[in-house]
Formats: sequence, C-alpha cells, structure tokens
Amino acid sequence: MDKRRLLRLFVDNRAITPVLSNLLLMVVAVAAMSIAAATTYVITTNLRETMGERLIIEDVWFNNATAAGTRQISIYLRNVGKVPIRISTVYINHTRYPSPTIELGLGDHGWLNITYSWASNGLYHLDVVTMRGTHAGGYYKAP
Repeated sequence: MDKRRLLRLFVDNRAITPVLSNLLLMVVAVAAMSIAAATTYVITTNLRETMGERLIIEDVWFNNATAAGTRQISIYLRNVGKVPIRISTVYINHTRYPSPTIELGLGDHGWLNITYSWASNGLYHLDVVTMRGTHAGGYYKAP
C-alpha cells in the first residue's frame, strides 16, 4: 500500500457521521427505555397497593341516643389487606355523609361513627370508601 492511500485513510472524515448518528440513536433509545421503565414501576406500585387493599365491615350498630341526643350509625371496620388504609368517604343510601378520618394499619380494626337520623325497620345501604377507591358496603336493616 502506498503512502498516499494510507494518509487518505487517516484524514478521511466521512466515517465520523455514521458513528455519531449511531451513538445519538443509542442515547435516545436508552433514555426512552429509562422513562418507560420508571413509568411502569410507578403504575405497578400503585396497582399493587390498590389490589392489596382489603376492608370488611364486621358489624353495624344503629344507636338510638348519644350524649348529644342524636341518632348514630356505628360501623366496625377491619383491615384484612396487605397495606394500611385510610377511610375517605361514607355513603348512606348513595348520599355522601361527613365522617371522621380513620386510618387502619395492617390487621387493625376500629369503629366509624356517623351521625344520621335513621328510622326503625328502615333498610340502609352503607358504602365505605378508602382513599385508593376501595369500597366495602352492603344493605343493613335498622332495629
């Protein structure tokens, strides 16, 4: 090989463009996959927590008179899921009623008291909703 060809091989700049374009394409692909992996992690973590949330109503009491002279519905709740829960809303006959915020850790249980003027022998649909959107409820008849 003569010196001219060897010198031309080292001086030729045409090979830089494909190398840079391949490198840029690789950087874009890695960035896109990193964003996709992070998004998938966030979505699956939220779904795992939502699917692990289990709440049951163990008992319902219709109290005639409290200290303030009002009627009250007391709901005994138990967290039987794999994540802590926080009660956000209570619906009575599909109408939202204010309720105190109650948090239940793993395996915890507790009473949720709602001031409500219930009638004897009335049938009531109670629906307890958590912050993640899990529902627990059913129909209960007042004494």
